[in-house]
Amino acid sequence: MEAFDEENQSTIPFQLQFDKPLAAQVKIAEWNPEKDLLALVTEDSKILLHRFNWQRLWTISPGRCITSLCWRPDGKAIVVGLEDGTILLHDVENGKLLRSIRSHDSAVVCLNWEEDGQRMGDERGGILSYEDRTLRFFPSAPRVPRMLGVVQGEIGITDGSDDSVQGLSNSSHQHFNILCSGDRGGSICFSIFGIFPIGKINIQESSFRAPLLDERITYQLSNASIYKVALSKDLNHLIVMSFGGLVEEGIEQKEIEVSRRDSLVGLHCLLLDTSVFRKRKKELHQVAQQASNIEDLFEIVRASLSIMRKQWNDAMQSFHEKFNSLSPLIADHGLDSSPQEEFLSLLGGARTSPPIHQFLVNSLGEPGLKRISKAVDNAGKELHLIVREHLQPAIEIIGFRIGELRGMSRWRARYQAIGLDEKLINNATEEAGMLLVQVERFLRVLAIVEYQFQNFFCWLSKCVKLLMPESSDPPPSYNSELVITFLKFLFDQDPVKHLLDVSEDNVVEIDLETRQRIEELVQFGGFSDSDFLSQTLAKEFEQIEYRFKEALEVPFTTISKKIYCKDIMPLFPIQFSSRSTTSYLPASVSYYEDTLDGSSCQASDRRLLDYICFRMPENSLSDLNNYLVITRGLAHDPSVSQGGHACTEALLLRVPSGYECVDLSLYKDSHIVLVLNETTAASENPGGARMMILQTNQLPFVSVIRSAYSTHWKLLELKDFAVELNFENEKVRHIPHSVQAPLAVSASRGLACVFAMRKRALVYILEEDEDEVSEAE
Repeated sequence: MEAFDEENQSTIPFQLQFDKPLAAQVKIAEWNPEKDLLALVTEDSKILLHRFNWQRLWTISPGRCITSLCWRPDGKAIVVGLEDGTILLHDVENGKLLRSIRSHDSAVVCLNWEEDGQRMGDERGGILSYEDRTLRFFPSAPRVPRMLGVVQGEIGITDGSDDSVQGLSNSSHQHFNILCSGDRGGSICFSIFGIFPIGKINIQESSFRAPLLDERITYQLSNASIYKVALSKDLNHLIVMSFGGLVEEGIEQKEIEVSRRDSLVGLHCLLLDTSVFRKRKKELHQVAQQASNIEDLFEIVRASLSIMRKQWNDAMQSFHEKFNSLSPLIADHGLDSSPQEEFLSLLGGARTSPPIHQFLVNSLGEPGLKRISKAVDNAGKELHLIVREHLQPAIEIIGFRIGELRGMSRWRARYQAIGLDEKLINNATEEAGMLLVQVERFLRVLAIVEYQFQNFFCWLSKCVKLLMPESSDPPPSYNSELVITFLKFLFDQDPVKHLLDVSEDNVVEIDLETRQRIEELVQFGGFSDSDFLSQTLAKEFEQIEYRFKEALEVPFTTISKKIYCKDIMPLFPIQFSSRSTTSYLPASVSYYEDTLDGSSCQASDRRLLDYICFRMPENSLSDLNNYLVITRGLAHDPSVSQGGHACTEALLLRVPSGYECVDLSLYKDSHIVLVLNETTAASENPGGARMMILQTNQLPFVSVIRSAYSTHWKLLELKDFAVELNFENEKVRHIPHSVQAPLAVSASRGLACVFAMRKRALVYILEEDEDEVSEAE
């Protein structure tokens, strides 16, 4: 039981729900925004999901180092960033991998998934909803086909039988949301619904002006790495905390004096304008919905082709393994002929040659022939099934959805602003039509080849029965002309494999009559490419993928160009030599409704006020050791004054002697949750900690004034206005263990999880207090 030292107070702040042991130390922890679920990442990069009662739901291990984690806003999916730049989406129900995305070239160190809280309305204030018309004309989209032996990770989606995979892109019922991810290389990626990439910016390659420093100078960040990102709930702004060196544009790093260079290197807070997401959210929502569904359907097509290729290759391997043994038999008997010639001689009524007799009776036999015939027949049926139930329906829906995008692209006044190009979409639409024609041709070729194989096997069966008189089954019927055709054109050739092959040099021969008909079709407004039938089915699929990605690259580039840095505020310097080894920095960024003026304005008129809180690291600014920094209003427009909070404000909090801040988190209603470890100066027997909630709306913030000196760290100006952190006036609870980061706080559920250094997890209810021990008992 805890030993409290709060002067025998009648109630203890924050009810302790439980204290549980851990098998491994935790490095990342995040509460689900909608449910009482806690996701943990251990030091060995395992993901654990616990209920509020600490029941473990599942444990998974990506096999790679996990560097970040966050939840989808509805709490139904969890996303993790990896050391190699990969982003993984997992289903919350069972932990299964839903999607693997590679958007970064370096470690993904921070993630933030924000949802637009307002429903989309028209200019008159009415609700505007986008209807996905696909379900009017098509049944539900097919699932990813499955087959034992095929590695699902190779096709991009795992376990296609799950409804959760389909739910990723069936997002017409979802609010518009954006996943932001930042990496160590300074890149920030934006994805709608977490799966459709719509923008990317690298702050090292960006130049910007900084009104907080000097409006006349253009700056750049060199050797920058992202530390935290936070998108505002109205999607208008992105706060970025980044390590790097602040330099004037056009000045080479080597030309900067060492003393000045050191003063420019540190943690900076950038304000990015992302208002394009707000202004164009209707268009982006509609395009992202269609495009992400199309990409899911591409995965179905890719998986279908992969499985079809494997099924058919397995059947043909069985056929060739058996029939390839005929050539050595012919050579052993001193004959200079091919297997086809020997079979044709047998078909013509000539005497059965010794090698043919030995092959049919001893090597092949009636059981072997039945096995091969069944293998080819089953493969043909499987291919027909996959085409009819997966491949063809997916391609038909792809064609329709690309057609929907084509219709959007023709509304230039609305969709040209986000880069939807009609010509490029037309190219993708035409490729979809070509792919459907290719599927029809494949089905026809497959049916012909199947029939040819079965006719050849029927003839061989009759031959085997004639050579083995003990067989009582009646000989099957066959067509001798088709046997000749099979031996000439199919015995050592495989048109089905040819159409499924992805080799670059694969070309399908087209007869003159067919080519003339295609050229006539072009004259009447058909496909502009008269040579598309010379491509295989697999190559045609690659072509539509290329055209589709080419069309979407323009919106991606267009939106990326509209995301830019508006301002920057240097926070603190670090030693140039130790930049790459900066230790964990307790920091948190959040947005709250700006109600500081006390006005009762309408909800639509309220502004979001950004709060940035962090601990000043040791040996940064010598005069500011053991301080906490809180800033607010970086995203406010200086030209608009409302409630007296038009400019950026900041505050220094001095941590009492004998304590050090381990971690912190901004909490709801402008509160901050802090955890502080005791040191020798705080207790004769250090080893405990304190958790407290600090109210910020009554703190004496000070305006951050613009400066003409770009090398000046403005926080030094606030030292004279620093405030002592006072335990007496806040809710504080003693924890009998030393704790370490991370601190996991749920603003929606009112929970906090603290991790002790002794591998223990302590969960507290922040909205309830404990009664005296005697009353509790």
